[in-house]
Amino acid sequence: MSIQPTPHAGDEQAIALLTDLVSTASPSRQEQAAVHCCVEWMRALGLSASVDASGSAVGVLGEGPRQIVLLGHIDTAPGNVPVRRDGDTLYGRGAVDAKGPLAAFVVAAGRLRVLPETQLVVIGAVEEECATSTGARHALTQYRPDACIIGEPSGWDRVTLGYKGRLLLDYTLQRPMTHSAGQERGACEQAVDYWLQVARWAEQFNVGRQGTFATVDPSLRDVRSSSDGLTERVEMTIGLRLPPGLDSSTLEAALSSLASGQASVSLRGYEPSFRADKRSPLVSAFLASIRAAGAKPGLVTKTGTSDMNVVGPIWGCPIVAYGPGDSSLDHTPNEHISLTEYLASIEVLRAVLTRLANTLA
Repeated sequence: MSIQPTPHAGDEQAIALLTDLVSTASPSRQEQAAVHCCVEWMRALGLSASVDASGSAVGVLGEGPRQIVLLGHIDTAPGNVPVRRDGDTLYGRGAVDAKGPLAAFVVAAGRLRVLPETQLVVIGAVEEECATSTGARHALTQYRPDACIIGEPSGWDRVTLGYKGRLLLDYTLQRPMTHSAGQERGACEQAVDYWLQVARWAEQFNVGRQGTFATVDPSLRDVRSSSDGLTERVEMTIGLRLPPGLDSSTLEAALSSLASGQASVSLRGYEPSFRADKRSPLVSAFLASIRAAGAKPGLVTKTGTSDMNVVGPIWGCPIVAYGPGDSSLDHTPNEHISLTEYLASIEVLRAVLTRLANTLA
């Protein structure tokens, strides 16, 4: 359906904020220029804003016994996508993942000014893209919200209820050189064998499982080989997207058993799968607000991972992920966002927060 957001006097300012954020490069662990840019915009829109101990941008609006956290992330995948505007479309790294959702959070909060008996906290978290989630993990120690919205692209008329888990596996094999004409398999061939065993293990695990949210999805992320003439070395990184119910100890035992005695396998970046309750007041507020904007809302789960996996199990409050943009454009050289969709998401968020504050009260 066509998107027809209600025009607002601050729309050009909202577009300027997003353009400014997207124009300020912020790959993981290099976010500070964008963080300070975000803090300045938060202050300009009426939030009390600062940089927290993790290096994240934090804006606070209002006081009260109830707390709503809007947790976005300000870091991006690496790569330069030249920033340009073509009519309704803004191109640039982070336009979708996830400066579009973060900018929508900041603008929506600024337009609300105050919510009854509610404190609104907007966070532009650092290091979401590099599997450390430093900003989100710091937020865990600072807040105990009554509800949380994660800033990730869902499309302005859809709400994300859950994300698959993640595990990164680093494989290393170093061994004496062998002649390529000999019978013994080289380090690179052994590494390929290991990758194929992991893929077969996942295929066997997935037998009889219905839907992508229930399967293990392996991907070969990186392979590096080297030799000094006497020894050869191969390093490989494998990523696995995980369904509910797979714990790290089970995975470590299964994946380590597949490696040869000469190889070493180490695991990192483990996050369990997480799915929120669709019967929460937060989901109800989104469904009602999207319908009021003239669209048919959708509830989805994603095969990726977000900061919802980090904070959802600990906070235990109503939680969803929401934001403008097409997630299939994440990390791509053609990353872009519809400005009309971005403006529509701001109005949905403003309506959601108003409804939710009244419900919580």
